Amino acid sequence: MEANTRSTGRLPAAFLTPGSSSFMDFLSEHQPEILPGNRQLPPTQGVIEAPHGTTIVAVTFPGGVVLAGDRRATMGNVIAQRDIEKVFPADEYSAVGIAGTAGLAVEMVKLFQLELEHFEKVEGAQLSLEGKANRLSTMIRSNLGMAMQGLAVVPLFAGYDVDRDKGRIFSYDVTGGRSEEHNYAATGSGSIFARGAMKKLFRDDLSEAEATTLVVQALYDAADDDSATGGPDVARRIYPIITVITDDGFRRLTETEASEIARSILERRLEQPDGPRAALL
Repeated sequence: MEANTRSTGRLPAAFLTPGSSSFMDFLSEHQPEILPGNRQLPPTQGVIEAPHGTTIVAVTFPGGVVLAGDRRATMGNVIAQRDIEKVFPADEYSAVGIAGTAGLAVEMVKLFQLELEHFEKVEGAQLSLEGKANRLSTMIRSNLGMAMQGLAVVPLFAGYDVDRDKGRIFSYDVTGGRSEEHNYAATGSGSIFARGAMKKLFRDDLSEAEATTLVVQALYDAADDDSATGGPDVARRIYPIITVITDDGFRRLTETEASEIARSILERRLEQPDGPRAALL
């Protein structure tokens, strides 16, 4: 199926054969062995040790949604990477945060990005947010064989629904089961602590600035109790990745913006080590 640009200059027949608008269906028909779920893994006596990424959080606010993640990847009890990227744009109006086996998760995100881009080029229109969530569910389900060997990928998907004019969040399990979350959500090893923080601090009338502060606060609380979650690292200048999706599209906060939010929370914690007793803001 690979194009040979050094001979005739013609594309192989696979590229000229009519088919569906799904890039995954195209690969499944013409070169299925390169799909992650179809790879054969060697037999193992236990769980495969590989870097894992956590924690991902998301919160909605009037006009959009915020998706954020910490920067730590662990391999057992070892910190494998301190500045891993865990939040990626899926397209103009959606993003994916990865938790689970880092290498497979990043590969799945890249394939998901191609899937959405391929559909848009073939159909001349974007998938609905519901359709994007369903496509991601199918991709996670195809990875079930690897998940049974300990190489699970459990992302968090968020985006701005242009049809409903609001931000929406979708969570998944290892079998590809999809659930729409309302107001806030978290996944990864520190999710239970992050969700508890968001439950206390969430309000229906959050502004965008308040929502971004809330997710960093939730990640800070997760890092406080979960060793696999990395909190803001002022010494190394490593701060959470924070993304905002509104009707203007996807936007990632700059490192300066993220550091200002993280530093404001750290200063507040110096005054109240056990966290705020009242509202966040």
